Amino acid sequence: MNFAALPARAAAAPGLARWGRHLTAQVLVDAGDQAVILAIRDGMLVSAGPAPSLMPRFDLALRFAPDGLVRFLANPPPPGWHDLMALMRHGALRVEGDLQPFMAHLFWFKGLFALLREDAA
Repeated sequence: MNFAALPARAAAAPGLARWGRHLTAQVLVDAGDQAVILAIRDGMLVSAGPAPSLMPRFDLALRFAPDGLVRFLANPPPPGWHDLMALMRHGALRVEGDLQPFMAHLFWFKGLFALLREDAA
């Protein structure tokens, strides 16, 4: 997964800025051996950098099971593994912390992680 290229890809996606225009948060994405902090300001992904190993500061954490993320990133994903909510249903994604930004801007998060799928293709 190339999280470093994600801010540029997100800036080029037309719907993301509109869907997340009221979203400002620090999001920890934990995917097995890789942990990244996404800094989001007014719907724009400002940065995606490695999370500090000791006490990272975040508002919301998305913790992916490694095998679930591999299935989600497949192009096309297997039936039932195509969506963040489907990953939660399978137990392959845990959302921790302040759930309000995640639920209020669900389309933004779905669109952002779909960009990772395009990277894997």
